[in-house]
Amino acid sequence: MTGQQTLRAASAEERIIVREPGAAERSPAGAAARRRTLELGLAIGVPVVLIALWQVASDQGWIDARLYPAPTTIVANGWDLAVDGKLWPDVWVTTRRVVLGFLIGTGIGALLGLVMGTSRTVRAALEPLLDALYVVPKLALLPIFLNMFGIGEGPQLALVAATVFFFVWISTMSAFLAVPEGYREAGAVFGAGRWQMFRHVLLPGALPQIMVGARIAAGVSVLVIVASEFVAATDGLGYLIFNSRALFQNDVMYVGIVCVAVLGVVFSEIIRFLGRRLTPWAPGDRDRVRT
Repeated sequence: MTGQQTLRAASAEERIIVREPGAAERSPAGAAARRRTLELGLAIGVPVVLIALWQVASDQGWIDARLYPAPTTIVANGWDLAVDGKLWPDVWVTTRRVVLGFLIGTGIGALLGLVMGTSRTVRAALEPLLDALYVVPKLALLPIFLNMFGIGEGPQLALVAATVFFFVWISTMSAFLAVPEGYREAGAVFGAGRWQMFRHVLLPGALPQIMVGARIAAGVSVLVIVASEFVAATDGLGYLIFNSRALFQNDVMYVGIVCVAVLGVVFSEIIRFLGRRLTPWAPGDRDRVRT
C-alpha cells in the first residue's frame, strides 16, 4: 500500500458523521403536545365520521331506517326515555349488578390469587380444579345459579362475580409468581420480615399486573350481565335491548346498546384511573400520566 492510499484510509477511519436532532428532540414538550392533539383528534374524528356516514345512509335510504334508525332518531328517543324516567331504572339496575358482582369477584379472586401465588402447596391443590372450571363458559353456569338462588338478583350477581373471579385470580396469582427473585433477595438482605416483604416487595411488584386483570374483568363484567339479562331478568339494560327487539322497537334497542357501551367505557376508565393512582411506578401508567 502506497503512502497516499494509507492517508486516504486513515482519513476514512477518522470521518465523523454529524446527525442533526429532530423536532421531537429539540422540543420534547412541543412534540408531546402535538402527539396528544393528533391522538385526541383521531379518537374524536373517527367515531364522528362513522356516525355521520350512518346518518347520511339512513336519510338517503341506503339502509333500512326501520332496522337501522338514524343516530338523530336514537338520540331523540333516548332523550325522551330519560326525561320520562323510563331509562334510568334499567341503567341503575345493570350498574348495581355490575358493581356488586365485580366487588365480590375481585375480593375473592384477589385473596385466593394472593394465597396461591405465595403458597406452592395451596397452588398445587387448587390450580388444576380452577383451571378446569375456568374453561367452562360462564353463561353455562346460569342454570346452576338459578337453581341455587332462584329468580332475582342472586343469579345475576353470582354470574358476574364468577366471571370476574377467574380474571382477577389468574392475574393476581401470576403477578405474585412473576415478582423477580432479585426483589425478594434485596428485601432479605435488608432484613425484611414476612409482612415487610409482602408490603414493600411482593405487593408493589404484583399490583400493576393485578390492576390490568381488574381492568379486563371490568369490561367483561358488563358483557356478562347484559347477556344474563337477556335470558334471566325482567329489568336492566340487557332486558331492555332484548325486549325492544322482540317488540320491533329498534330505536329503543339502540338506546340500550349505547347505554351499555357508555357504561362499559366509564367502568373500565374508573378502574384504569384507580390503577394509575395506586401504581404510579408502573412503566405504562407512568408514561400515560406524563403525556
